[in-house]
Amino acid sequence: MYLTLEEKGKLFAKHGKDEKDSGSAEGQIALMTKRIEHISQHLKTNRKDFNSERSLVKLVGKRRNLLDYLMKKDIMRYRAIVKELGLRK
Repeated sequence: MYLTLEEKGKLFAKHGKDEKDSGSAEGQIALMTKRIEHISQHLKTNRKDFNSERSLVKLVGKRRNLLDYLMKKDIMRYRAIVKELGLRK
């Protein structure tokens, strides 16, 4: 796997409450962003990998749904995670 447990722990510690907080919306969004970046790099070299392309589209949709949920639930947390990760709508 491209992410070790230590790297995931650091990611969750940075964006969530602690390194074992994998359930928070911010942690999940950060992990999905990391996966999206990884798959995008893979698709730059493997243009005909349509299964990975489909999984990328599904993952972007899931992240969008989580961001929409976070925006409705707490706009300040939404703005913080978008600014921190450098996302745009």
